[in-house]
Amino acid sequence: GPEYLPFVDDVRLTGQILRVFNCMKDSKWRTLREIEEITGDGQASISAQLRHLRKARFGGHEVNRRSRGDRAQGLFEYQLIVTEGV
Repeated sequence: GPEYLPFVDDVRLTGQILRVFNCMKDSKWRTLREIEEITGDGQASISAQLRHLRKARFGGHEVNRRSRGDRAQGLFEYQLIVTEGV
């Protein structure tokens, strides 16, 4: 966004995507809240980092999403499938 300052934010964001990756690389299904509890990062940021992990420059990993429990409740969980060689 307009408040992004590379010299300040790059280190934080690099650490954030690494924390999310390290949390999810075991391919277990987790909700955003569960990932938040492990990484300490906010759920909106985690969601963005999961989207980034799909991009080629961040490994082109597979990120799966499914409903947990009653679909009407709107709770989703995520699974990371790490690309071979990473």
